[in-house]
Amino acid sequence: MEKGSHSSSTTLARTKSDQLVETLAAAFKSARQSDQQTPPGTSESGGTLSRKSSKRVMMGASPRRSSGENNNTYIRKSRSAQMKLDLEELSSGAALSRASSASLGLSFSFTGFTVPPDEIADSKPFSDDDIPEDVEARTCKMKFQTEPTLPIYLKFTDVTYKVIIKGMTSCEERDILNGITGAVNPGEVLALMGPSGSGKTTLLNLLGGRLIQSTVGGSITYNDQPYSKFLKSRIGFVTQDDVLFPHLTVKETLMYAARLRLPKVLTRQQKEKRAVDVIYELGLERCQDTMIGGSFVRGVSGGERKRVCIGNEIIINPSLLFLDEPTSGLDSTTALRTIQTLQDIAEVGKTVITTIHQPSSRLFHKFDKLILLGKGSLLYFGKASEAIVYFSSIGCSPLIAMNPAEFLLDLANGNLTDISVPSELEDKVQMENSETETGNGKPPPAVVHEYLVEAYESRVANTEKKKLMAPLPLDDELKSKVSSSKRQWAASWWQQYCILFCRGIKERKHDYFSWLRITQVLSTAIILGLLWWQSDSKTIRGRQDQAGLLFFIAVFWGFFPVFTAIFTFPQERAMLGKERAADMYRLSAYFLARTTSDLPLDLILPVLFLLVVYFMAGLRLSASHFFLSMLTVFLCIVAAQGLGLAIGATLMDLKRATTLASVTVMTFMLAGGYFVKKVPVFISWIRYMSFNYHTYKLLLKVQYQDIMPTVNGIKTDSGLKEVGALVAMIFGYRFLAYLSLRKMQLHCEA
Repeated sequence: MEKGSHSSSTTLARTKSDQLVETLAAAFKSARQSDQQTPPGTSESGGTLSRKSSKRVMMGASPRRSSGENNNTYIRKSRSAQMKLDLEELSSGAALSRASSASLGLSFSFTGFTVPPDEIADSKPFSDDDIPEDVEARTCKMKFQTEPTLPIYLKFTDVTYKVIIKGMTSCEERDILNGITGAVNPGEVLALMGPSGSGKTTLLNLLGGRLIQSTVGGSITYNDQPYSKFLKSRIGFVTQDDVLFPHLTVKETLMYAARLRLPKVLTRQQKEKRAVDVIYELGLERCQDTMIGGSFVRGVSGGERKRVCIGNEIIINPSLLFLDEPTSGLDSTTALRTIQTLQDIAEVGKTVITTIHQPSSRLFHKFDKLILLGKGSLLYFGKASEAIVYFSSIGCSPLIAMNPAEFLLDLANGNLTDISVPSELEDKVQMENSETETGNGKPPPAVVHEYLVEAYESRVANTEKKKLMAPLPLDDELKSKVSSSKRQWAASWWQQYCILFCRGIKERKHDYFSWLRITQVLSTAIILGLLWWQSDSKTIRGRQDQAGLLFFIAVFWGFFPVFTAIFTFPQERAMLGKERAADMYRLSAYFLARTTSDLPLDLILPVLFLLVVYFMAGLRLSASHFFLSMLTVFLCIVAAQGLGLAIGATLMDLKRATTLASVTVMTFMLAGGYFVKKVPVFISWIRYMSFNYHTYKLLLKVQYQDIMPTVNGIKTDSGLKEVGALVAMIFGYRFLAYLSLRKMQLHCEA
């Protein structure tokens, strides 16, 4: 039985292999016939142009699917056959196509042929229609936005980067990148590969304009122009960590991004339509009304979250798209879908640069160009399809069948297991002491790394640098657009404020109105009401009891907002840095929207609290006294919130901020005028900085202004001084918080 099944499977494999060989043979036959019967006006190199190559020839033009000169070109890309044409080969008059079959393990190369339409129709097993539908995306083919975009050619030469490590007694410089050179054009996907710590993310940040420091060396140009602030609106940058608001839905996330980032000339309806288009282009329609989710909130899957991050960037139709390890944490199918998405984005004329850690063989073959890094040095730059050929030419060939990416990463790590040792390296190792060899007779990683760096420098580096020295054939208009130093805000200040205000309320309403928080406030109010049930304000003892209740109210609504506001900026630091790096809004609009959007939410629970406590405790039953007491509590809350914002924005570290806030709030509480009536002169200034002190005095004055001249040693006057002090704290603490954010932002941009 086993033998029969084995023979049937072998027969099936042979049938598929024979079918593949027959199809390729038919392609060869048609190629010969087309060469003999070349129509007039057709170049000798054949009319075969791939979709990408035709776009590269049309520099500066709108990257659409072209037809005209290549009307007789019919080439399809399938899972097992990929045919590419290079600009260099086009200029030399040779059209080279490569077809590789994973099932046969063979590779064929042939030149100058065109496949008739009828034969392509007959080769149905190799059409794109056979690609199975992606379960997550529910789409087979995506058509990305093809409106005109500014083509940007990125070139970088001898890029270096150092970090200064400060010790207790000395400073040390550490090289992160050493002379990296490369280039990528519109319509191409450049992959940055290398082991962990090789400098991939640092290089990506440098190319994307996220690291602009004095320790950066070399040249990075965009259309032969240096980096300018204008490029912020033309660059999309997807970070490795998915920085999204967990309580917003997929649709809301993209809607707010569209309203903040798309140009002013578009109406709100047009911007929202663009967001919907991106949702369908990325196959997110199934989960568009699902919350993003996070650590404590259930939401979309990892692949969908990554596509939302990509959608946040491609919604502006960027010229350059940078991605930091977009496949990390994804399964192989979802990772393939993500890389296919990047390839589709590049094919409509955008320049895509991505870091990748360890892609599968199918992912690796989707990259146009490759940069291989090892310990911050360049080991290879060129076409991804020619990387294996290059390393074989220097004596490093795989001895067994393996994933090309795995082979390259082994080389970058200096690991020559199952890889041939170059003869030059063998001679060098033999001449050295036997201790330099490992137990298996292979050279140590440091020696391999040095050999690979020297081999690239001596064989390839100079040639690549000469190519990059040649100026790009671009008109002055394209260069002047890139070199513009003027920022382009997509929305006015007021529009930015309104959008961020609405987004803030939608995001944080889940936290403010959680059952845990409501239960905490109401249970505290009920306990206070029971303890001070219908207290008597006519007796001295009753007034002392009520003074204790009023002091607790001042302390509770001073303590609660401080520790809520402390988390505001440290938790949103990643989001703020990401959105400000893309010039989505002004810092002042964000700060004002962030602080004011909390006010409606912060003032609802105190109303419920006072409605319970005020009447249960039997305080003065008068509408004016009730609303004045509520206004006093509101002033205390806003002032305390300002202190929390200032501490959080200044330290930007939750542990240190919480420690400082605890000490500060405890000091303000002790100096609040209830525990200590007579404070020494040299430290009495602390009570005037305490919002607890001013709130406590105001609450006493509201309750006993017309009854008694003094209560617990406090005069019951008009209370204007206390109101002025609280208002000064409200604006003073917030101004300090804004200055701290501005300083942090300038430090990040420096």
